[in-house]
Amino acid sequence: MTSRALIVGRVMLAVALSVSRARAQPMAAANTEPSWRFEGAAYLYLLPESSDYVQPTLRADHRLLHLEARYAYEDSRTGSTWVGLNTAGGDRVWWEITPMLGGVFGRTNGVAPGYEGALGWWQLELYSEGEYLFDFASAADSFFFSWSEFTLAPVEWFRFGLMAQRTRVFSSGRLLERGLLARFSWGPADLTLHLLNPDDSKPVMIVALGGSFEP
Repeated sequence: MTSRALIVGRVMLAVALSVSRARAQPMAAANTEPSWRFEGAAYLYLLPESSDYVQPTLRADHRLLHLEARYAYEDSRTGSTWVGLNTAGGDRVWWEITPMLGGVFGRTNGVAPGYEGALGWWQLELYSEGEYLFDFASAADSFFFSWSEFTLAPVEWFRFGLMAQRTRVFSSGRLLERGLLARFSWGPADLTLHLLNPDDSKPVMIVALGGSFEP
């Protein structure tokens, strides 16, 4: 079995275990707001001209408090931890915004103010996250990272749309990677397929597996 297949298998197993734990939790009363919400996702980057890698993200929310941990997001062999404030509002047109502050450590070290937010109406949703990394080693290496999605959900279990990413973990020669995505959901789990730079001769594929649960 190839190393790429082993990575995919391990990621799928981890998500399957998290989903099974979520389904094993007793159902809360309808009028009881969950105290905590946990989410996990792993993004497998399939790069045509360099080594594939996995970028995991873990999130925990407790009312206003948002906690997050990432690996290989700002750089290879680099982790980051975050704390933020959850805010939300709206009805037919709803919004969520979480301002955050993160510490980055490993191959790259620094501090990063950032945000995560979403805006929705009907079956349309705009999601965006970004951070500006102040690199401790060199101000010239400071960088703005971002990930954005604009999607439509024609049915409850399927969502598709456009996405864009700005990163320096890998380079395709573009300032902004842009592409297409399709997301399939099964209860608390989802599978998302991304195709970056589809007009390139060697586009980038991202396979993302995610899950959530509320104890």
